[in-house]
Amino acid sequence: MKPLIVLNLKTYLEGTGEGAVRIARACKEVGEASGIEIAIAPQFCDIYRVASQVDVPVYSQHLDGVGAGSFTGHAFAKCIKDAGAVGTLINHSECRLKLADIEASVTAAKGEGLRTIICTNNIATTAAAAALGPDYVAVEPPELIGSGIPVSKADPEVVTGSVAAVERIDKAVKVLCGAGISKGEDLKAAIELGSVGVLLASGIVKAKDPKAALEDLVSLI
Repeated sequence: MKPLIVLNLKTYLEGTGEGAVRIARACKEVGEASGIEIAIAPQFCDIYRVASQVDVPVYSQHLDGVGAGSFTGHAFAKCIKDAGAVGTLINHSECRLKLADIEASVTAAKGEGLRTIICTNNIATTAAAAALGPDYVAVEPPELIGSGIPVSKADPEVVTGSVAAVERIDKAVKVLCGAGISKGEDLKAAIELGSVGVLLASGIVKAKDPKAALEDLVSLI
């Protein structure tokens, strides 16, 4: 099984507007050359811009569990799907939700056929997330996000423990890991710990040459 790499552009200026498109093209080129699926999660305003110009899997950075109606300011699953996204992040550490809201978001996303990645911060929350039946859980200790210190080195037990916990609950759910991931050795270690891929951001988005950084990331797989 080839790894899945999900690149979160957050609100980094380097990943906005045409910058998002340039990074998406780098994801497509490196993904095609390596045979690895590399998806991108731009800001809401850039989902259509990226999806309409680059043939790359696009994820929303968030999705609310609301339907059509009076929900001003919410991220509506149907509109996210119509904009060209194939999936969504849910409960990122920078956009935390209560458990009931996470479940509602997963249900809304599934209703539109969107893939779901629930972000978690430890083994216990990973187990709880797996019980909601997403496609993936992405475990990211918040203290390591953006640190440059990969979770696969700083806290490998949170990855192996999350993989074991998810397998006990729902074997169909796959585990990604994140926080501090930026180099080929980080992705290799993540796979060796039992995850099927990584969720990452600044190590690629803020690199001087995002394409070269992506090429390094996949170089050992």
